Amino acid sequence: MDHRLSPELEELRRTVEEFAHDVVAPKIGDYYERHEFPYGIVREMARMGLFGLPFPEEYGGMGGDYLALGVALEELARVDSSVAITLEAGVSLGAMPIFRYGTEEQKRQWLPRLCTGEILGAFGLTEPDGGSDASATRTTARLDESTNEWVINGTKCFITNSGTDITGLVTVTAVTGRGADGRPQISAIIVPSGTPGFTVAAPYSKVGWNASDTRELSFADVRVPAENLLGEQGRGYAQFLRILDEGRIAIAALATGLAQGCVDESVTYAKERHAFGRPIGANQAIQFKIADMEMKAHTARLAWRDAASRLVSGEPCKKEAALAKLYSSTIAVDNARDATQIHGGYGFMNEYPVARMWRDSKILEIGEGTSEVQRMLIARELGLAG
Repeated sequence: MDHRLSPELEELRRTVEEFAHDVVAPKIGDYYERHEFPYGIVREMARMGLFGLPFPEEYGGMGGDYLALGVALEELARVDSSVAITLEAGVSLGAMPIFRYGTEEQKRQWLPRLCTGEILGAFGLTEPDGGSDASATRTTARLDESTNEWVINGTKCFITNSGTDITGLVTVTAVTGRGADGRPQISAIIVPSGTPGFTVAAPYSKVGWNASDTRELSFADVRVPAENLLGEQGRGYAQFLRILDEGRIAIAALATGLAQGCVDESVTYAKERHAFGRPIGANQAIQFKIADMEMKAHTARLAWRDAASRLVSGEPCKKEAALAKLYSSTIAVDNARDATQIHGGYGFMNEYPVARMWRDSKILEIGEGTSEVQRMLIARELGLAG
C-alpha cells in the first residue's frame, strides 16, 4: 500500500497545519490554563469545514472520508490536543452515529448543523460503574405508550462536548428491555440539549485536555419522542462497537499528532538550547532520543493510515484499528515523557507546549478503549478466545 497523501489530502494537511500554527498555537495556552473552552477557535474550525470532513455534501459535509479526518486531527494535535479532541468527538462520536444509523429524517434534522459546526454532538456511553464494560449499562429507557415517548433515567460520565454553549444533542445508550435469555437489550436514543430532566454537571477538573469540555450527565424521567430512537431497538451496543472501531482510528491519528508535536518541539529546543558551550542537539544522547521519537511517530502514522485506508475501502479493520490505537497512544506517552526530559526544567513549565503534551498524552491510553481492551481485541481477532 502507498500511504502517501493524495494532492487533495496534502493540500488539506497544509491548510490545517497553517491554521494550527497561526491560529491555535498563539491562543490555546491561555485557554488551557483557564480551563476554558475555545469557542473562537472552534468557530474558525467550523468555518473551515472541519466538522463536516467525512460526510456527504448533501448533508452539509465536505464529501471526504476518515483519511481526511485523520489528517486534520493529526495536524491539530501536533499543536494542541484539546482542540483536536473537540473535533474528533464532535465528528466520530457526535455526528457519525446519526450518519451511520439515523433515519433520513434524523439525518436531515441534525447533520447539517453538526457538519457546519453550528452545534456539537456528544456520545453518552460510559457510566460511573461501567468503565471499560460498556455492556453493563444501568441507564434505562422505558417506552410510555400513552404518550409515545421514551422515559430515560440514569447517569453518564466522562462525556466530551456535552456541556458547551453549542452542544445540541447527546446520543445515549440505555437498556430498553430484556432478551429471551434475560440479557439486557441496549438501544441508542437521541436526547436534545435542554430537555427537561436532562442535567449537565459542572466541568471535571482534569489532568489534561483542559481546553475541552468533559462532564457528567444525569437523566431523571427525561422524555423524548419515540422517533428519537437511533437505529434498531436493542442494537445500540452493537452499533456503538462499530462507532468505537472507527473512533479508535481517529484517536490514533490524534495520538500520532501529539507524538510528532513532541518531536517538533524537541528539535527546535535542541537547536536553540546551549549547554557546555554548544547546542544540546550536538550531543549524541539527545540526537538518538529524538531519532527514536521520530521513528515511533512515523510508524504510528503508517498504522493509522493503514487502518483508515481499510475502513474507507470497506475492508474489515477491527484489528488494525486496535493496533493503531494501542501503538500510537503508547508512543505518544513515550514521546511526551522524552520531550519533557529533553527540555529539562523548562519541560515542567506550562508555558512550554511539551508540558501540555505530557499532561494530555496519558488519556490517550484510556479513552475510547483502554490499552488493555485493545490487547483483548487484537488477541480475539487472532483467534485467541477468552
